[in-house]
Amino acid sequence: MQIKELEGEVGLPLFERGTRRVALTITGEYLLVYVRKMLATLREAEDAMARLQKVQTGRVMIGMVSTAKYFLPRLLARFRNEHRGIEMRITVGNREQLIRQLFDAEVDLAVMGRPPKEFDTRAEPFAAHPHGIVAAPEHPLARRRAIAPALLDATEFIVREPGSGTRAAMEHFFLEHRIAPPQIMEMTSNETIKQAVIANMGLAFLSLHTTALEIQTGGLVLLDVDGLPLVRRWHIVNRLGKMLSPAAEALRYFVLEQGEALMAMQFAATAPLAAAAR
Repeated sequence: MQIKELEGEVGLPLFERGTRRVALTITGEYLLVYVRKMLATLREAEDAMARLQKVQTGRVMIGMVSTAKYFLPRLLARFRNEHRGIEMRITVGNREQLIRQLFDAEVDLAVMGRPPKEFDTRAEPFAAHPHGIVAAPEHPLARRRAIAPALLDATEFIVREPGSGTRAAMEHFFLEHRIAPPQIMEMTSNETIKQAVIANMGLAFLSLHTTALEIQTGGLVLLDVDGLPLVRRWHIVNRLGKMLSPAAEALRYFVLEQGEALMAMQFAATAPLAAAAR
């Protein structure tokens, strides 16, 4: 019955049935080659998973964009609980700095939004990355609903520095909606930008992962702007041609398997706010 079902799926006979023996047809011979490859790949996958589960020691150099510091330490803490012998070293920078570190092999893995296009990498998405515009509660737009992007054209913004993934996402949104709001201040720190917005100096286009606590406690308001949140993806990236150590592979596998669920738990309180503004 299974053979008949398989032949039905293929659409061709796989066996020649004689009175004394059963033999593979030409189609069956071809299919057998691919089946053996599939089984070999499955065995390799099982072996790889077994090796990753048994990783006890090693060192991993991790680079992350500054926005990732709001969630990555929690992921690494959970990974550390399962792999006590693995040493982790972390560097933080903007997107351009991280790309340079990847190219120079200064980091094994990088956590970032937009993967580099300057050289070959393996960039694997593992979680959603929403961006939005935040304001002080007393800002005139804070209580508005369904704000047209054109209304932002004359509104002052505090922005991240060039080279930042957040700055690139903001510029993409402005360009898409053909607006050019005045940029009154440029900063390299999300924390400083948030404080400036809380002081009602202007609006800011930021990752909602950086503003979750302030939105939840009422220090910041997520504006209901048409076309936002702009949802991108977080990626874990490594340079092709640089073989990862078993420790680095174990961390990569952990982030891909558990990163999205752990982040969903961390940002569950502010997820409805982002959905409401969508």
